[in-house]
Amino acid sequence: MSWELPRVTCQHVAMADDTELSEGEHTVLLLHPHWKILLRPTLILLVVAAAAGVVLLMIPPGTYAGPGRIAVGALAVVVAVAWFGVPFLRWQTTTYELTTRRLRLREGILSRSGRDFPLIRISDVSFSHGLIDRLLGCGQLVVESAGEHGQLVLTEIPQVEKVQATLFQLVEDEHARLAREEPGT
Repeated sequence: MSWELPRVTCQHVAMADDTELSEGEHTVLLLHPHWKILLRPTLILLVVAAAAGVVLLMIPPGTYAGPGRIAVGALAVVVAVAWFGVPFLRWQTTTYELTTRRLRLREGILSRSGRDFPLIRISDVSFSHGLIDRLLGCGQLVVESAGEHGQLVLTEIPQVEKVQATLFQLVEDEHARLAREEPGT
Protein backbone atom coordinates (compact mmCIF):
# COMPACT_ATOMS: atom_id res chain seq x y z
CA MET A 1 0.00 0.00 0.00
CA SER A 2 1.48 3.35 -0.94
CA TRP A 3 0.56 6.67 0.55
CA GLU A 4 0.43 9.82 -1.48
CA LEU A 5 1.47 12.96 0.37
CA PRO A 6 -0.93 15.89 0.05
CA ARG A 7 0.34 18.71 -2.11
CA VAL A 8 1.09 21.93 -0.30
CA THR A 9 2.13 24.99 -2.20
CA CYS A 10 4.83 26.97 -0.51
CA GLN A 11 7.43 29.54 -1.26
CA HIS A 12 10.90 28.14 -1.67
CA VAL A 13 13.51 30.08 0.19
CA ALA A 14 17.12 30.54 -0.81
CA MET A 15 18.17 30.36 2.87
CA ALA A 16 17.39 26.67 3.13
CA ASP A 17 20.47 24.69 2.25
CA ASP A 18 20.12 21.09 1.10
CA THR A 19 23.77 20.52 2.01
CA GLU A 20 22.62 20.58 5.65
CA LEU A 21 20.47 17.50 5.06
CA SER A 22 21.70 14.02 5.81
CA GLU A 23 22.12 11.33 3.19
CA GLY A 24 18.76 10.14 1.91
CA GLU A 25 16.93 13.10 3.46
CA HIS A 26 14.82 15.31 1.20
CA THR A 27 12.84 18.50 1.70
CA VAL A 28 9.09 17.94 1.52
CA LEU A 29 7.82 21.37 2.60
CA LEU A 30 9.53 24.69 3.05
CA LEU A 31 7.45 27.63 4.18
CA HIS A 32 7.31 30.94 6.01
CA PRO A 33 4.78 31.97 8.62
CA HIS A 34 1.49 33.05 7.04
CA TRP A 35 1.43 36.52 5.46
CA LYS A 36 -1.25 37.48 7.99
CA ILE A 37 1.49 38.56 10.40
CA LEU A 38 2.43 41.33 7.97
CA LEU A 39 -1.04 42.94 7.99
CA ARG A 40 -0.44 45.23 10.99
CA PRO A 41 3.02 46.38 9.81
CA THR A 42 1.57 47.06 6.35
CA LEU A 43 -1.26 49.13 7.81
CA ILE A 44 1.24 51.08 9.90
CA LEU A 45 3.35 51.66 6.78
CA LEU A 46 0.32 53.04 4.93
CA VAL A 47 -0.63 55.30 7.84
CA VAL A 48 2.96 56.59 8.13
CA ALA A 49 3.10 57.28 4.39
CA ALA A 50 -0.25 59.09 4.45
CA ALA A 51 0.68 61.12 7.54
CA ALA A 52 4.04 62.06 6.05
CA GLY A 53 2.30 63.14 2.84
CA VAL A 54 -0.16 65.32 4.76
CA VAL A 55 2.60 66.91 6.86
CA LEU A 56 4.71 67.55 3.75
CA LEU A 57 1.76 69.33 2.11
CA MET A 58 1.18 71.40 5.24
CA ILE A 59 4.75 72.74 5.42
CA PRO A 60 4.55 76.33 4.16
CA PRO A 61 7.01 77.46 1.53
CA GLY A 62 9.90 79.46 2.84
CA THR A 63 13.41 79.30 4.18
CA TYR A 64 12.82 76.29 6.43
CA ALA A 65 10.66 74.31 4.02
CA GLY A 66 13.59 72.29 2.60
CA PRO A 67 15.06 71.14 5.95
CA GLY A 68 11.54 70.58 7.30
CA ARG A 69 10.63 68.30 4.40
CA ILE A 70 13.91 66.42 4.77
CA ALA A 71 13.25 65.94 8.50
CA VAL A 72 9.70 64.67 7.87
CA GLY A 73 10.95 62.32 5.13
CA ALA A 74 13.77 60.99 7.30
CA LEU A 75 11.42 60.42 10.24
CA ALA A 76 8.94 58.63 7.95
CA VAL A 77 11.72 56.37 6.64
CA VAL A 78 12.94 55.53 10.16
CA VAL A 79 9.40 54.70 11.32
CA ALA A 80 8.74 52.66 8.16
CA VAL A 81 11.91 50.63 8.63
CA ALA A 82 11.22 50.06 12.32
CA TRP A 83 7.53 49.19 11.98
CA PHE A 84 7.50 47.46 8.59
CA GLY A 85 11.05 46.62 7.51
CA VAL A 86 12.05 44.69 10.62
CA PRO A 87 8.83 42.58 10.81
CA PHE A 88 9.12 41.88 7.08
CA LEU A 89 12.73 40.71 7.44
CA ARG A 90 11.76 38.61 10.47
CA TRP A 91 8.97 36.99 8.41
CA GLN A 92 11.26 36.48 5.42
CA THR A 93 14.03 34.87 7.48
CA THR A 94 11.77 32.56 9.49
CA THR A 95 11.38 29.19 7.80
CA TYR A 96 9.70 25.94 8.68
CA GLU A 97 11.20 23.04 6.76
CA LEU A 98 9.73 19.58 6.81
CA THR A 99 12.05 16.89 5.50
CA THR A 100 11.71 13.14 5.27
CA ARG A 101 13.57 12.82 8.59
CA ARG A 102 12.95 15.97 10.69
CA LEU A 103 11.14 19.23 11.27
CA ARG A 104 13.59 22.13 11.03
CA LEU A 105 12.95 25.65 12.35
CA ARG A 106 15.22 28.53 11.35
CA GLU A 107 14.92 32.19 12.31
CA GLY A 108 16.91 35.36 12.70
CA ILE A 109 17.84 38.46 10.75
CA LEU A 110 21.42 39.21 11.80
CA SER A 111 22.07 36.17 13.95
CA ARG A 112 20.44 32.85 13.12
CA SER A 113 19.06 30.21 15.39
CA GLY A 114 17.62 26.85 14.57
CA ARG A 115 15.94 23.87 16.12
CA ASP A 116 15.48 20.39 14.67
CA PHE A 117 12.92 17.80 15.71
CA PRO A 118 13.58 14.26 14.49
CA LEU A 119 10.36 12.75 13.13
CA ILE A 120 10.99 9.57 15.10
CA ARG A 121 10.53 11.50 18.37
CA ILE A 122 7.22 13.10 17.37
CA SER A 123 4.32 11.38 19.09
CA ASP A 124 1.35 13.58 18.12
CA VAL A 125 0.54 16.30 15.61
CA SER A 126 -2.57 18.47 15.86
CA PHE A 127 -3.83 21.80 14.59
CA SER A 128 -6.34 24.45 15.47
CA HIS A 129 -7.66 27.56 13.80
CA GLY A 130 -10.41 30.04 14.48
CA LEU A 131 -12.80 31.65 12.05
CA ILE A 132 -10.40 34.34 10.81
CA ASP A 133 -7.59 31.79 10.46
CA ARG A 134 -9.90 29.51 8.47
CA LEU A 135 -10.84 32.36 6.14
CA LEU A 136 -7.17 33.25 5.61
CA GLY A 137 -5.99 29.64 5.35
CA CYS A 138 -3.68 29.43 8.34
CA GLY A 139 -3.61 28.12 11.89
CA GLN A 140 -1.66 26.78 14.82
CA LEU A 141 0.28 23.53 14.60
CA VAL A 142 0.99 21.64 17.82
CA VAL A 143 3.73 19.00 17.71
CA GLU A 144 4.11 16.69 20.71
CA SER A 145 7.59 15.30 21.10
CA ALA A 146 9.05 12.73 23.41
CA GLY A 147 11.85 14.33 25.36
CA GLU A 148 12.59 17.35 27.46
CA HIS A 149 10.91 19.96 25.24
CA GLY A 150 7.56 18.16 25.15
CA GLN A 151 5.33 20.36 23.05
CA LEU A 152 6.13 22.70 20.18
CA VAL A 153 3.48 25.24 19.20
CA LEU A 154 3.92 26.89 15.80
CA THR A 155 1.57 29.77 15.04
CA GLU A 156 0.51 31.27 11.72
CA ILE A 157 1.23 28.15 9.68
CA PRO A 158 -0.15 28.45 6.11
CA GLN A 159 -2.45 25.62 5.01
CA VAL A 160 -2.14 24.13 8.49
CA GLU A 161 -4.44 21.15 7.83
CA LYS A 162 -2.34 19.99 4.88
CA VAL A 163 0.88 20.59 6.79
CA GLN A 164 -0.48 18.56 9.74
CA ALA A 165 -1.51 15.68 7.44
CA THR A 166 1.85 15.73 5.66
CA LEU A 167 3.79 15.80 8.92
CA PHE A 168 1.72 12.96 10.36
CA GLN A 169 2.29 10.86 7.23
CA LEU A 170 6.04 11.55 7.30
CA VAL A 171 6.19 10.50 10.96
CA GLU A 172 4.44 7.24 10.06
CA ASP A 173 6.77 6.71 7.09
CA GLU A 174 9.84 7.33 9.26
CA HIS A 175 8.67 4.78 11.85
CA ALA A 176 8.07 2.24 9.06
CA ARG A 177 11.49 2.97 7.52
CA LEU A 178 13.27 2.47 10.84
CA ALA A 179 11.31 -0.73 11.51
CA ARG A 180 12.47 -2.12 8.14
CA GLU A 181 16.09 -1.20 8.86
CA GLU A 182 16.20 -2.88 12.29
CA PRO A 183 18.19 -6.12 12.18
CA GLY A 184 16.26 -9.31 12.88
CA THR A 185 12.92 -8.16 11.51
